[in-house]
Formats: sequence, structure tokens, C-alpha cells
Amino acid sequence: MFRKKGSFVLASIMSVSLFLAACGGGGGQQTAPPAGQAGGTEAPKSDGQSYVFKAGHSLTEDHPYHLALKKMAEDVDKRSNGKVKIEVYPLSQLGAERELTEALTFGTADMSITSTAPVMNFHPKLGVLDLPFLFNSREQAYKVLDGQVGQDILKDLENANLVGLAWAENGFRHITNGSKVIKKPEDVAGLKIRTQENPIHLAAFEALGAKPTPMAWTEALTALQQGVVDAQENPAIVAQTYKLYESKQTQMALTGHVYSAAMILFSKPVWDKLPEDVQQLLAEEAKKAGQYERDLMIKMEDEAISNIKAKGVVITEDVDKQAFRDAMKPVYDKFSGQFGKELVDQIVNTK
Repeated sequence: MFRKKGSFVLASIMSVSLFLAACGGGGGQQTAPPAGQAGGTEAPKSDGQSYVFKAGHSLTEDHPYHLALKKMAEDVDKRSNGKVKIEVYPLSQLGAERELTEALTFGTADMSITSTAPVMNFHPKLGVLDLPFLFNSREQAYKVLDGQVGQDILKDLENANLVGLAWAENGFRHITNGSKVIKKPEDVAGLKIRTQENPIHLAAFEALGAKPTPMAWTEALTALQQGVVDAQENPAIVAQTYKLYESKQTQMALTGHVYSAAMILFSKPVWDKLPEDVQQLLAEEAKKAGQYERDLMIKMEDEAISNIKAKGVVITEDVDKQAFRDAMKPVYDKFSGQFGKELVDQIVNTK
């Protein structure tokens, strides 16, 4: 949880506040008012304190998650003249994604960047983004998330005791395994595949005849190495970062079955205790960090595919995506009612 540090002089408070006001919106992708300002509760004014927040994520120090949070930390530190600091903890040091999200809801952790799938456990409506083949391209995903649908989702997270500060991404998810080429749904049948702890992902792979096995990523690496599971599905950058080719994953099919949106989240119990100028600073810099993370992901994803191919991983590009869509249609039939068919259609029909 965040730590308040010693008071600083009134002149410094005024300097920080004026500086924040002068900087204004940071050019990120969000257009909604700063998170945490809804609900009619006015945040307290600056109390003359310094703050240190702990931000966690589940991936490595060279992943865009980490690089974006580190840049946000640097920019927040600079804009606040050192009065607001963010300490970044990679590799699930503050807990795996689901555990860390739960800690945010309780106010025992401050901040995270995470894919949306584990957050669905705390805010089920968010699961609409995990429907397979919901997005055909990044451009479509950005239009949805940066538009009214995405902004409404961020705002609704307050009902789960979370503050949605910004959208980021973890890229399109692909299937890896160590035994066969995957081009069509039948090729997935019988595979014991590690998935995230998400009911939609489970249903999607069950529809293909696979044997989905949900587990935290920290457990998945050992399971892959020991052959407890045959396959996994993740963006290419994860396959490179964790050298999955050394964990018997020698085949990658570019299925792109889910666009893995990510979020920069803050604990609402912690947020509600912060002065308005600190909230504004964090909200603005999170939006910048989310866009920075997206740009990094696009660049690093292409590099990752080339790198793992150079390590001997067979990359299958000619995947019959329409056949996969058709095979996963029962997932839409099962879950669309939870989110509202109108919302699902609105997303799918966004061009």
C-alpha cells in the first residue's frame, strides 16, 4: 500500500499544484474525465504530503508492461518535483494478476497493469473483451476501447473497487505446443492447454475439443517444462520473453484468437484518500503510459516472432481463422446474454 512521506512547505505544494494545472491533459487515448471523479464525491485538497505507490505486474523487466510503468514513474516523479513516486515490481512480486487485482479491491496494494482476463473475476462485464475473435484488428480494438464503450468500462470498474486509469495491451494471443502444426480447429482437439483463470477462455478451448487447464503464469512455466500441459496461448512477446522454446514449445500458430487488452488499474480505496492534484497527475500520466505501452508492443511483437523463429520455432501463419470462429460460436451463444447482445454487436460491427 502507498506510503505518505513527510510534509513539505506550502510553497512546494502550490508549485506542484500550479504545475499540474498548467500541464493539463497528457495526450493519451482517454477522453473521459479523470478516473475517480465520478459519483459526486470531491477528492480532498493537497495535504502537503509526499507519496510512494507500489505498482506490480506479472511479466519481466523487458516487457512493455514494465517499460511503460517505469516511464510513468519517471514522468510522475519529474512533474511532481519528486513528491509522488511509483515503485515498479515485475514478475508477480506483489502477486499474480488475479491475486494483485484482489489486493487492489481491498486497498492492500496500490496499482497494477494487467490483462483483462483475470479482472473479469471481479467485474464480470469486462469479460466481453475476452470473447474469441471479437476484434479483427488492432485498429478496431482501439476504436472500441478509446471510444464510448471502453470509457464506460473503465468507469464501471469503480463498482468493483477499482479505478481504471488507462487502456494498454498485451497483443493478440497465439497457440504454442511442442507436438504438431495447428491450422484448423481439429488440430487443437485433445491438447492439454494452459489458459488464464477465465471462464470464457475455458469455454473457447472446450469448444475446440481441447483440455484447458487454468493456472497462474508462475505455475504454467513449470507445468510446460514438466509436460503437465502440452500447450499454452499467449502473445508472441511472452513466448520470446520466457524462452518457451526451451519449455518444449516448438510450434506457434498465429491464431490471434483473442486480442488481449490490458489495463492500468489503481485501488479505489487508496485512490479515494488522495488529494485531487495527485489523482489528476496519476490519471494523466497513466494515459500517456498506456499509449506508450501500445506503441512498444507493436514494435516488440514483430521482433519477437522473428526472434523465436530464429530459435527454431515453426511459425504457422496460414491458420483458417474463419473455421476457428465458427467452432467457437457456442461461446457467444453462452456468454453474450451476460453482456447484452446489443453491446456485443456494437463491438463486432465497429469498423
